[in-house]
Amino acid sequence: MTSLSPVQQSYERRLIRVTQYLHEHLDQPLDLQKLADLACMSPYHWHRIYQGIHGESVIATLKRLRLQKAAALLLRSDLPVKQIAVQVGYPNLQSFTRTFTQTYGLPPARFRETGNALSLPAAGCADTRYPVRLCELPAQRLIQTAHLGSYMEIGRAFDVLNACAGQRGWIGAETEWMGIYPDDPAITEEAALQSYAALSVPADWQEVLPAPFSMRELPAGTYAILRYQGPYSAMQPVYQWFCGKWLPASGYEVAAYPPFEKYLNNPRQTAPAELLTDIYLLLNRVSKDTDI
Repeated sequence: MTSLSPVQQSYERRLIRVTQYLHEHLDQPLDLQKLADLACMSPYHWHRIYQGIHGESVIATLKRLRLQKAAALLLRSDLPVKQIAVQVGYPNLQSFTRTFTQTYGLPPARFRETGNALSLPAAGCADTRYPVRLCELPAQRLIQTAHLGSYMEIGRAFDVLNACAGQRGWIGAETEWMGIYPDDPAITEEAALQSYAALSVPADWQEVLPAPFSMRELPAGTYAILRYQGPYSAMQPVYQWFCGKWLPASGYEVAAYPPFEKYLNNPRQTAPAELLTDIYLLLNRVSKDTDI
């Protein structure tokens, strides 16, 4: 594993400031000089460093974050589309609609209608079938960093994890990216939701981790794994079907361990409609033998 020099640690801290600022100011115009000042770097060089570490330009980052927030607001609020456009930094409804449609494949109003329809049992949630498989898995070690607040904003923790992991040599050919979600957003206030952005490391991995990172071990056992394709913001009805329909009929009981997600492609390089996510539930077998 890579030990960072003091200069590398300084670069890391400064670019984390930029990441945090972007997440907190999505409604404001992009000010490259302000970001250079936050990074304490020359305006001629800081963006090249950012792109080299994060794998995308700051303009691409801002667009991705704005549209992810917009998609979540469309599905989880009653705000008018025009107001959502303003909240995510678009100067007018036309430019927001055009950009959202290019990325998500549907105009905002239609995206809202489609996503909300999926969450209604009468419209198909009860009848929806997602591919589910059972798998016996060994224990797996992870590096994680905590996020507090809306699950739709866990990208902030992933951006920090990604930047630091690349610098510190934590990423290898077999690295997997995961999100762990202990709280139920249906009964927990959004501001109190706990989650963790994580990446896998080898079983024999040993290293003293700097704040804000910690180790976690996923337990060995039988897992139900649901394969979902589509935007992260539209996953709530998938969880409802998985836990409310599939699980009671499966012959299994869920174990006392939070669900987690494994992300199979990179949201920086993949259209939202093509994103693949595996949702994992750790199971206990019940005495009744039920065909699943």
